[in-house]
Amino acid sequence: MLPKSELVRIVKTEEGLKIDPTGKADGRGAYVCTDGECLKKIVKTKRLEKVFHTQIPTEIYEKLQELPSNMEVR
Repeated sequence: MLPKSELVRIVKTEEGLKIDPTGKADGRGAYVCTDGECLKKIVKTKRLEKVFHTQIPTEIYEKLQELPSNMEVR
């Protein structure tokens, strides 16, 4: 369990999946950690596919991997 401020929200909208840095976008959302080990576990277990009932584009995972160095504290 981590505080929301340390997690990133991914949201499924009518346009598709996107990373929601504000945490306020409309749509079904899921909070994920971007820690290396945590992200590997999410990919390996296909957790996001199960949550959103859809195939997750590779670019979403790539963007999540880039976030820790670019992420600002809200």
